Amino acid sequence: MSLEEITARIRAAESAANRASGSVTLIAVSKVQPNERVEAILRKGQRCFGENRVQEAAGKWPTFRETFENIDLHLIGPLQTNKVRQAFGLCQSIHSVDRPKLANAIARVAQEEGHCPDLFIQINTGEEDQKAGVMPGDADGFVAECTKLDLPIKGLMCIPPVDEEPSLHFALLAKIAARNGLSGLSMGMSGDFESAIAQGATHVRVGSAIFGARDYS
Repeated sequence: MSLEEITARIRAAESAANRASGSVTLIAVSKVQPNERVEAILRKGQRCFGENRVQEAAGKWPTFRETFENIDLHLIGPLQTNKVRQAFGLCQSIHSVDRPKLANAIARVAQEEGHCPDLFIQINTGEEDQKAGVMPGDADGFVAECTKLDLPIKGLMCIPPVDEEPSLHFALLAKIAARNGLSGLSMGMSGDFESAIAQGATHVRVGSAIFGARDYS
């Protein structure tokens, strides 16, 4: 599916939900994609991208930034505390703030660097043991803790369980965000972004539908 088709579907989903055109940001998830595919999407005008690992981002985006301006890079995968400073130098947003130790590390580096990327707190809406994220019952307390650290929390992020109806998880995330006064909702991927937009997503993370299947070999 082309970038143009995905963009058209996003605009149609916005309209169907009675939302303003352009209210949803498309994050083109470029993790594990070869550079030629990423460059092709850059040449079509896409500037907002998502990476899963700091190491991969560091090996890819400084070079692209030599040619393309205004790249908006989002870290959507897990962040180790020892990679926080490197993430600050690469990313404009971090979507995976998921534990107090990481929040404290980000606050410390932000104070030292004098700036901080926009932050999203990852909520484990399915309460899955194998998945990162703050449990829903702990979300309000963690948001408050991050606020006390003066962190720029823009919203929440979730990855629904693969075997459950995603809209239920999107609705839960929206409810938690609303009661904490957060407007950003990073939710929805290639197979369910239209459902996420209907539930209020402000950022959708679409990879394989734009770039094609990933080759992890």
